Amino acid sequence: MKLFIGVLFCTLIMGVTGEGWYSFFKEAVQGASDLWRAYWDMREANYQNSGRYFRARGNYEAAQRGPGGVWAAKIISNVGEYLQGFLHQIYLGRDSIGLEDQVSNRRAEEWGRSGQDPDHFRPEGLPKKY
Repeated sequence: MKLFIGVLFCTLIMGVTGEGWYSFFKEAVQGASDLWRAYWDMREANYQNSGRYFRARGNYEAAQRGPGGVWAAKIISNVGEYLQGFLHQIYLGRDSIGLEDQVSNRRAEEWGRSGQDPDHFRPEGLPKKY
């Protein structure tokens, strides 16, 4: 736990550039909110093969907030990937959820964080509401 807090603190310090702490934290909270909203939209849509689109969209919207949003998107995405793998290992006895899925999800998240259009991953037939 101490190691995790230390790594989190170091990435926070390194993530803050010339801008003030207040704006960085504000962007981080707003970015986390964008990821949360994308997650709930994905659950509400309940549409097959739409996960990568919602991952890309959440990361894209968070990145639009600024450096704090990018930082929050990276941290939340990495922690989510770790927890998902951990839970799969405990409950299903699998070592991974599939390397292909992990790589594809990571690619969608990085695509969104880089500012590219998340509609690249939009599945055909997904309602326009999303």
